[in-house]
Amino acid sequence: MAKPETEPVIRVVVADDHPIVRAGIVGLLATADDIEVVGEAADGEEAQRLTAELNPDLVLMDLRMPGVGGVEATARILAAGGADGSTRVLVLTTYETDDDIIGAIEAGASGYLLKAAPQAEIIEGVRAVARGQTVLAPNIAAMLVQRVRSGTPAPEAADTPRLSARELQVLKLVAAGHSNPQIAAALFIGEATVKTHLLHVFEKLAVSDRTRAVTRAMELGLL
Repeated sequence: MAKPETEPVIRVVVADDHPIVRAGIVGLLATADDIEVVGEAADGEEAQRLTAELNPDLVLMDLRMPGVGGVEATARILAAGGADGSTRVLVLTTYETDDDIIGAIEAGASGYLLKAAPQAEIIEGVRAVARGQTVLAPNIAAMLVQRVRSGTPAPEAADTPRLSARELQVLKLVAAGHSNPQIAAALFIGEATVKTHLLHVFEKLAVSDRTRAVTRAMELGLL
């Protein structure tokens, strides 16, 4: 009998300038059999270098570090293609101000969690982002929605991209944190169809990733 396939190990670089905090994060991730910390960085520049050298699946990024901070490092890593284009960034920080959140998301981060989150939530967040999902702590998501809704007035209807009913359904499920297979199952369509809908959404909203698609849709009042 063939052995059951095991989940691939998620290779992570941890970037945090506080040695004790960084060691605690590394220790936490070490408790998960499917996560391996392959590198540690004390600032954004080192995180960028390690990403290029090690090609991790994910960088767990603090925001405020000496020299190159987390937002700039995130932008640099993703602009460079994250080694081969597969590296994602999950922000893990103590800061939850509007500007921090917006800056990280606009830089391309796939998620934003707080260090005060339950340990299980952090581990699951790493897994979710590695699968291509978007992860936002509940209070962060609420703050983001509030900022968008209380910000600049919604554009005129003529300027607002028109999403089809199905595209909007798909985007709402993305905003809820569902993966492509989960969306396909929920809507009784194929994964290829989900990807096609998302590509159309990205094109209409002039964005290039799931996280920005959700935030842009919120800005436009579509979600």
